[in-house]
Amino acid sequence: MDITFIEARDLPDAWFQCIYNIFQNGREYTIDRGSFQGNKRMEYDFVIIKIAYPEARPLIPDIPPGIGLPPPTDMEYVHEYLDKLCSSASRAENEDYTYGMYLEDQIQEVIRIYREDGYATNQACMAVCDAKSIYLEDPPCLRQIDTRIYPDEGKLHFVVYFRSWDLWAGFPSNLAGIQLLKEYMAAEIGVEPGETIAVSKGMHLYEYAWDLAKMRVGKG
Repeated sequence: MDITFIEARDLPDAWFQCIYNIFQNGREYTIDRGSFQGNKRMEYDFVIIKIAYPEARPLIPDIPPGIGLPPPTDMEYVHEYLDKLCSSASRAENEDYTYGMYLEDQIQEVIRIYREDGYATNQACMAVCDAKSIYLEDPPCLRQIDTRIYPDEGKLHFVVYFRSWDLWAGFPSNLAGIQLLKEYMAAEIGVEPGETIAVSKGMHLYEYAWDLAKMRVGKG
């Protein structure tokens, strides 16, 4: 497996760099099982993105005028995703799960751990999915939000892992929502929001988005 490492200033920069580099570092294949079965993906083998200032606004990409592309997401959708992260009550009737089913109680426990037990711990890690998730037709993509506060720094850092990750629209929506979650948790703990490190062995562009992505980064 090839490992791609990307350092970005903020969330829109991370999105742009991931799109720019995937055509050089990605692997093309036809999907046997999963979303868009039978179609093609361009996918990183394994990617690590270090984002220094994920709190910088705007949180989502701004498409330059004149390109003629629709934006990949908007803040209304980001807030809907945030609700899915935080609330088990956000589950719709046709959904097998919502992230809040797994994370709602863990979010409050991580806040409690840091407030009551101190910052010097490696135990404040939030997991998504359970042993039954493998049997779902569409298992959770986000699998883990790990956290870290260095006592001499006073910032809440996130390390997030996605087993599968749609780069065009999913990446900007997901990381913006996760950043809003981080900012809420940091405020509750009494620290500043810090860096985000995002990791995935399945970050991809579906074939329908290849031309859109090339236009955005000037490779069309």
